[in-house]
Amino acid sequence: MRPAPDAPALNRRTLLRIGGMAALTAGTALAAGTAAPARAGTAGTAARTGPRPADWKALGRGLEGRLIRPGDAAYDTARRLFDPAYDGVRPAGVAYCENPSDVAECVNFARRLDVPLAVRSGGHSYAGWSTRTGLIVDVSPMRAVSHRSGRATVGAGAKLIDVYDRLAAQGVSIPAGSCPTVGVSGLALGGGIGVVARKYGLTCDVMESVQIVTADGRLLACDADHHPDLFWASRGGGGGNLGVAVSFGFRTHPAREVTVFFLQWPWRRAVKAVQAWQAWAPSVPDELWSTLHLSREGGTQVQVAGVYLGGRADCERLLDRLADRIGATSSSSVRRVSYRQAMMIMAGCSNLSVSQCHQGGSLPGRTADGRLPRDRFSAKSHLAYRPIPEAGARTLVAEVDRPGSHSVLLDALGGAVGRVRPDATAFPHRAALYSVQYYAHRTGATAWTRRAHAAMRPHFGDHAYVNYVDPELKGWRSAYYGANAGRLARVKAAYDPGRLFRLPQGV
Repeated sequence: MRPAPDAPALNRRTLLRIGGMAALTAGTALAAGTAAPARAGTAGTAARTGPRPADWKALGRGLEGRLIRPGDAAYDTARRLFDPAYDGVRPAGVAYCENPSDVAECVNFARRLDVPLAVRSGGHSYAGWSTRTGLIVDVSPMRAVSHRSGRATVGAGAKLIDVYDRLAAQGVSIPAGSCPTVGVSGLALGGGIGVVARKYGLTCDVMESVQIVTADGRLLACDADHHPDLFWASRGGGGGNLGVAVSFGFRTHPAREVTVFFLQWPWRRAVKAVQAWQAWAPSVPDELWSTLHLSREGGTQVQVAGVYLGGRADCERLLDRLADRIGATSSSSVRRVSYRQAMMIMAGCSNLSVSQCHQGGSLPGRTADGRLPRDRFSAKSHLAYRPIPEAGARTLVAEVDRPGSHSVLLDALGGAVGRVRPDATAFPHRAALYSVQYYAHRTGATAWTRRAHAAMRPHFGDHAYVNYVDPELKGWRSAYYGANAGRLARVKAAYDPGRLFRLPQGV
């Protein structure tokens, strides 16, 4: 096996895009249904349209957290999302909420004074919908992670890298994604496709409870027995639709040693790789999750990477079955590592400490020694309900082969994901074999994602993943939610009849 050069410390998309084998070679709880108390200066004042400067000052005094406004030294950092494309948006205020009462204070302020509201956990919304010109409710300060008796309690602002790190110290984990600075809230509320999903399900599948501040300022503790409709909708219904999640209860699984692998083939094998991988990946034992990556980033590349919840020898036997169908690899690496290290590898942080695997800065969610860059990109998605024919594979490969800086990521589903009924949670795509993400950078990125997505629509259909939200998507209700869209709309009407939480693609 020929090892790849060391990978830089970047996110998972970049890790896979350049060939990530380097790592292998080297808050406050209130009772259900009670109102979260609003503090002095906001709730209870006579209603009017639009806040005055005095209202903003009163909001700031009423928060235990920090309200940052235009003119403040931290404002330019506080207002920015992960994607610099949205740097032109200038919110009137960014509230870093320390607890559910801070969130309720902000919600009551926005409702009473008719201030546009956006909710932010990690700031990774593909469409930039975790910012707007009004008030940003940032839950990053609520990031505590604890574990007891097989259950994790996770603050809505916790970043995935911190969730993995803190739970691994207790010998457990939850199924989640790989991008290290994504907030757990956005991931879980939209479903949560991740690197051990085939064995343990989506993030929303292990969600046992969620605390949400609703549009009327109440903090509701939701589970299968309390506010069950809101609990159902919170498992796949999309972040920012129904309220502000502040805390989650998740069922955990043991975090033992695992096997991580990276295989590469020459580009001439790309069509055969798509055909072979899509037949192999959803059908192998649940313990094996993989992603097929076709990229054109400084050259074309075919790569399969993944995690196997078992030993190296068994993993290699399964990988040999794939290689027999595609042909000889140009490079490959398979190694047994700790669960925590595997998550660092998948995050693109194998050469960094956990603290460095953040964006830099002093605001909540950042670290003083954080090294991760922001990323300007364009993205779209599909979900594949059936294998695409050879013609579809050729079309996909041809689109990746076009000039530019772009990639396609196919993430395996099936296994535990597919054994849940489509209507058991708001996430409907239980029969999908894999997810598809079109991801592009630099000049021509938007044009490429549009073209590639349109070219593959005849083969994949109109299914899409709400966590890869696409503002250009037509028929998005059906694409994201399928037959669950009607029930979601009824839950929305019950808990937010005035539509305080408004998104361009809001249920």
